Amino acid sequence: MATLESAYDAALERERMLALGAALLTVTLWASAFVGIRSAGRDLSPGALALGRLLVASVALGALALARREALPSKRDLPGIALFGVLWFGVYSVVLNEAERSVDAGTAAMLVNVGPILIAVLAGIVLHEGFPRGLLAGCLIAFAGAVVIGMATSAHGLVPSWGAVLCVVAAVAYAGGVITQKPLLARMTPLQVTWVGCTAGALACLPFAGSLWRDASDARASAIGWTIYLGIVPTAIGFIAWAYALSRTTAGRMGSTTYLVTPIAILLGWLLLGETPPALALLGGALCLAGVAVARRVQKPS
Repeated sequence: MATLESAYDAALERERMLALGAALLTVTLWASAFVGIRSAGRDLSPGALALGRLLVASVALGALALARREALPSKRDLPGIALFGVLWFGVYSVVLNEAERSVDAGTAAMLVNVGPILIAVLAGIVLHEGFPRGLLAGCLIAFAGAVVIGMATSAHGLVPSWGAVLCVVAAVAYAGGVITQKPLLARMTPLQVTWVGCTAGALACLPFAGSLWRDASDARASAIGWTIYLGIVPTAIGFIAWAYALSRTTAGRMGSTTYLVTPIAILLGWLLLGETPPALALLGGALCLAGVAVARRVQKPS
C-alpha cells in the first residue's frame, strides 16, 4: 500500500512540475512576442498583423494535428471553441495591436493586467472555483507590481484615451477567452482546442485580408519574419503549453501566472535590445514575482 501511495504521490508531483514548466514556458514565449509585435507593427497594421500571425499558427497547428491524427471536436463543443478563439485570438489580438499604437507600452501593461483579476473573479462565479484569499491577495500584489512597472515605463502616465479604453476591452476579451477555454480542456486535448480556436480567430480576422495583402507587399523581410515567428512560437507553441497547464490547474491560478509576462518582457528587452529598464520597473517586477508566488502557493490545483 505504501508503495502504491508513494508512486501516486510521485506521479502527482511530476504532473505538477510539468504543468509549472509549461506555464513558465508560456509566459516566456508570450513575453518574447512584445519584441516581435513592436518590430512587425512598423510595417503591418493591427488587423493585418493579427490575421497574418493567426494564419501562420493555424497552418502550423493544423499540420501537427494531422500528423498526430487528432480527432475533430464534437458539434457540441464547436460554439465554445469558436467563442474562445474569437475572443482571445481575434478580438484581443486586434484590439491590443491597435491600442499600442496610441498608448505606450507601460500604460498598456497596467490596463491589460486587469485581466488576471477578472479571470479570478469570473472563475469563482462561472467555474465555481471559489475565492481563495491567497489567490486574490497574490493577484493584487502582482497587479500592484504591474502598476509600478507601468508608472516607470509610461511616457505620459495613465491618462484617459481611446487607446486606454481599447486596453480594457483587450483585458475583458482575454479573461472571457480563458473562462470559455477551461471547461473545453476537460473533453479535448490542448492541441485540439488551440488549433480550432486559432482557426476560428483567423476566420474572424478575415476582413483584414485586404490590409494584410497590401501591407505585406510593401513590408520589409524582417516584418514578415517576425510575423512567422509570432505565429509559430508565441501563438502555436505558447498556446499549446498554456492549454496543457490550464487543463491541470485552475483558471484563477493560471491567470495569475501571466503577471510574469511583463517583467520577463522587460528582461528580454534589456538582454536582447539593450533597453535598460528604470530601477522602479525592477521593483515592480519583484512585486509581480512575489504576487505570483503567493497565488500559486496558496491555491490548490483542481
